[in-house]
Amino acid sequence: MRVAFLALMGLQLAASPGAGEETGSYVVTGDAIMQPLVGGKGDPARGGALISDRQRSLCTLCHSGPFPDAHLHGTLAPDLTGVGARLSGGQIRLRVVDMKRLAPNTIMPSYYRVADEQGRRVATAWRSKPILSGADIEDIVAYLASLKG
Repeated sequence: MRVAFLALMGLQLAASPGAGEETGSYVVTGDAIMQPLVGGKGDPARGGALISDRQRSLCTLCHSGPFPDAHLHGTLAPDLTGVGARLSGGQIRLRVVDMKRLAPNTIMPSYYRVADEQGRRVATAWRSKPILSGADIEDIVAYLASLKG
């Protein structure tokens, strides 16, 4: 059952690349990426909407938290309620960009690494593209960092 779920999740991810964007460079310092992936701060409202979007980010397939449709939240990953009080924006950013740097065996996809670098066979239209854009990730970081309670 879990293998089927992960296979379905992989197919879903392959269908939603980061708006045709190439990945930019970033610097990992300890357990964080301190600098935003794109200029300026993200928009927490867009980040909240993106987290709840089960077609693009898929966050709620595994995570629960203060998001709409609680009955659809997953239980495979930590609850994100209060994550902004536990982690800095830079720590959240690294976890979304590439959680595999911190936990190599995680089932969480690397949202800002290109799919074909992750050892997956990827359709030509989506090769060398991340799952989410840098702006999408900054919006998610802004939203999650705002979850203090």
